[in-house]
Amino acid sequence: MLVGFLTIVVVIACGAALAQAKLLDRDDVRLLGELAFFVATPALMVVTIARIDLGQAGVNVAASALALAACFVSYAVLATVLWRPAPGELVIGSLSASYVNAGNLGVAISAYVIGDITVVVPTLLVQMLVVQPACLVVLDRVGGGASNVAAVVRRVVTNPLTVAAVVGAVLAVSGWSLPQVVDAPLQLLAGAAIPLMLLAYGAALRLSPGVGLSGHRGEVVLASTLKLAVMPVVAWAVASALGLDGPALLGVVLTAALPTAQNVFVFATRYRVGEDVSRETVLVTTVAALPLAMVVAWLLG
Repeated sequence: MLVGFLTIVVVIACGAALAQAKLLDRDDVRLLGELAFFVATPALMVVTIARIDLGQAGVNVAASALALAACFVSYAVLATVLWRPAPGELVIGSLSASYVNAGNLGVAISAYVIGDITVVVPTLLVQMLVVQPACLVVLDRVGGGASNVAAVVRRVVTNPLTVAAVVGAVLAVSGWSLPQVVDAPLQLLAGAAIPLMLLAYGAALRLSPGVGLSGHRGEVVLASTLKLAVMPVVAWAVASALGLDGPALLGVVLTAALPTAQNVFVFATRYRVGEDVSRETVLVTTVAALPLAMVVAWLLG
């Protein structure tokens, strides 16, 4: 397990060092992220989900969904009472408190710490197939954008991770296998996903602006606390109550302890709402992610 964490830290440090040496800038980080998002990670999702038994993922799905819902609703209620934000800001803040970086850092941590990236798949399915489309519909409505059925379907079918999750799930349920001519390049691309993610992550950490300068410190503290402290505890409680233990329980809690996904900031910039809260929450939770993961692994490993 220590070797797994060390592997992650070294690759992240390489990304930070490249940024420090000015060999990577923000455009390069964006390019690495887009390569991971549009090419490598979808390939990884297809080949991974296709191999798992979705029938055995029920407890993981329940724990992940309830933990996410608890933090999403808690932020929405508390923020409404304390700050009365606009609907779009409320959605972005609630996502910042609950939407985990399962597709990027989660894959890396589960691969090198647990040795099994399938533990993050149920969370990915819940987020990509349920939470993300629903929140985009709300953001479209409050932002005055298109909100008809065609627009919703278009958003779902053009998200590469959503498409990859669906393709993988179809393969898993049906028992079909991809032909070798398709599977071989997918496997090759999938192998690039984790290095790309970690290099981009390290460079982004080095290039990120300071925290607490936007005037939304209270919202960032609330979202970060819910994400880092409350969500893993709820996931542990639900999974334990449903009978999970050992590596399976560790996987569920580690996934819940992941930082806020950068997708949330992408949504914020797309709809020009909640950008400060999402950006700073992503940074705070990302910086805290590895120490928190080490504590979780020590307690449950």
